[in-house]
Amino acid sequence: MSRLLIVIYLSLFAVLPVFGQIEDSTKTVVYKLNIKEDINPKIWRDTKNAFIEADSTNADIMLIHMNTYGGLVYIADSIRTEILNSEIPVYVFIDNNAASAGALISIACDSIYMRKGANIGAATVVNQTGEKMPDKYQSYMRSTMRSTAESHGGDTIMENGKQVVKWHRDPTIAEAMVDESVVVEGIVDSTKILTFTTSEAIENGYCEGEAENITELLNNLGIDNYEIIEYKPTFIEKIIGFLVNPAVSGLLIMAIIGGIYFEMQSPGIGFPLAIALLAAVAYFSPLYLEGLANNWEIALFIVGLILIALEVFVIPGFGIAGISGIIIVVTSLTLSLINNVDFDFGHVPTVKIASAMSIVLGSIIVGIVGSYYITKEVFGAQTGAFSHLSLKATQEVSEGYVAVDISTKNLVGSTGIAYTVLRPSGKVKIGSKVFDAMSTFDMIEKGETVVVTRQESAQLHVEKTVDDEQPMDS
Repeated sequence: MSRLLIVIYLSLFAVLPVFGQIEDSTKTVVYKLNIKEDINPKIWRDTKNAFIEADSTNADIMLIHMNTYGGLVYIADSIRTEILNSEIPVYVFIDNNAASAGALISIACDSIYMRKGANIGAATVVNQTGEKMPDKYQSYMRSTMRSTAESHGGDTIMENGKQVVKWHRDPTIAEAMVDESVVVEGIVDSTKILTFTTSEAIENGYCEGEAENITELLNNLGIDNYEIIEYKPTFIEKIIGFLVNPAVSGLLIMAIIGGIYFEMQSPGIGFPLAIALLAAVAYFSPLYLEGLANNWEIALFIVGLILIALEVFVIPGFGIAGISGIIIVVTSLTLSLINNVDFDFGHVPTVKIASAMSIVLGSIIVGIVGSYYITKEVFGAQTGAFSHLSLKATQEVSEGYVAVDISTKNLVGSTGIAYTVLRPSGKVKIGSKVFDAMSTFDMIEKGETVVVTRQESAQLHVEKTVDDEQPMDS
């Protein structure tokens, strides 16, 4: 009898862990993604990674915890597509605001829950200054909002003897969140953009329920035994997310332009060029990892810089090479911000192209103007907070300071030939010796006869001679 009791006792210990596993297997896995900032490329990266991790952890529910005033429409459209294609049910809990791009993302979700006092709507497309964009942008957003609402389907019913679809989420309401001219009888007239409170959203089918927090939301769904896994971006992902922010991209473009500008103002190769190269790496690297910047777009940028360098340092004047280089650089910087396939822009929203162009051109203009201002007003200032950054003291010859070779003063009036092209600086040959020189007026071609007009700080200044003058003999 005692042996039988021992066997039963041991069997229970063997079976109990199995019961524990069965109990654990019934636990609902909720994968939570926070969207609590403006909709930007970082949010899109987080969303992609979160859906991948949710799938790998066999999550039962994807829950988006939202509080945003909106952001970039093309990013919201990408997130919307990810949600609509998800095999995992996607819920959204609007903690306070789901405005503009946030409204589009919310409507794409399978279920919407809102905290008391929250809002959803106001999805009019605006530019970076808050001004309403032209109607072609609003048309695209209206269509996107409508199709998103329609994706949740509806029921076919008989109304006045005709079959009509009663949508689970009325597409006309979604359009009214974009365009004030859309009228929804009994809800909004033709003068206001539609925004729902929590109770209004519930009443009109744009919210499944009210909850004060995630715990209450899950309890209302009848989910008591659950595990929440929250998406946490890695350190590298945080850096990439920071660098692909449009504002940061603009600053990097300014650094590239500023570095090139200051490098052209100083002799040799130095610190400004290093800054420009580091800024270029910081600009293109995260975009390359995001799949936006392709190899050929980066190569295009390098070709543009080479053409500009050739125009400045090799080819006289400023013509086709320089203009082509500028166009190529602007094109490469712009295309790197757009998710185009080679030169196919069919699937790229017009608003995205316009946004990329404005970021690049605006940053270039600010970079050039800012660099000029710093050169003239800061480092060249005689007084003020930055005056100590440049040397203002002078060492007069009358006081005995002679820091250069003055023997070339004897060459004033001498004639010679242009040993290289002078544009305006170059070299001249006088007798058997070659000297650094600068053309006083026009560019001087190699081999042309020149005359030394003056000497300043060991620098000869020359002009073309008349045809009958000959260079002095050695």
